[in-house]
Amino acid sequence: MTTEAQATSWSGWANPLGVGRKKLGMWLFLISDALTFATLLVCYAYFRVANDWPRPFEFSPGIVFSTVMTLVLLSSSLTMVFGVAAGHAGDRKAAAKWMWLTALGGAVFVGLHLTEWNHLIHEGVTPFANPWGTPLFGAAFFLITGLHMTHVVIGVGYLAVLASGFGAEKFDAEDVEVCGLYWHFVDLVWMFVFPLLYLLSVAA
Repeated sequence: MTTEAQATSWSGWANPLGVGRKKLGMWLFLISDALTFATLLVCYAYFRVANDWPRPFEFSPGIVFSTVMTLVLLSSSLTMVFGVAAGHAGDRKAAAKWMWLTALGGAVFVGLHLTEWNHLIHEGVTPFANPWGTPLFGAAFFLITGLHMTHVVIGVGYLAVLASGFGAEKFDAEDVEVCGLYWHFVDLVWMFVFPLLYLLSVAA
C-alpha cells in the first residue's frame, strides 16, 4: 500500500518524483543540452587530432584576454549563488540586486567575446577560412563559442525578466533557483570550452 507522501511524489503533478516541476523540467533540459555540447567537444577533439591543427593564441593578449572572460563569467556564477540564497531567505530586494549583477557579468562576457571575434575575423579567421591551416578550426571555433555565447545571451534575458518580476513578487524562490541551475550550467560548459579551445591552442 502506498503512503500519501509516496502518492504525492509519483503523481506527476506539483512535485513529480519529489522535485518541483520547474526544477525537474530545467534538469531535463540541461541534460539534453549537456549531450549537445559533449558531442560538439568530442567532435572538436577528433578534428584536432586528425588534422594539422593551428595554435593561433599568443599568451598575451590572446590567453590573457580569454582568462579575463573566464574570471568575469565565474564571478557572475558567484553573484548567482548570493541571489539564490537571498531568494530562499525571502529578501527580494537583495535577490533582485544579485541577479542584476549576474546579468551584468553575462553582458560583459558577451561584449568581451564579441571583441575577440572581431579581432579574429580581422586576422582572416571565419567559419570557412583560417590563415593558419585547416578551415575546420574556424568552423569549430565559431560554432562552439557561438552556441555557448547564445546560451549566455538567453541567460542574461532570463535573469533580467526574473529580477524585474521577483522584485515585484511575480516569482518565488524556486524560480530563482531554477534560473541559477541554468546559469551555473552555462559557466560549467565554459570550463570545458576554455581549456580545450584556448589553453590547448597556445602558440608555441
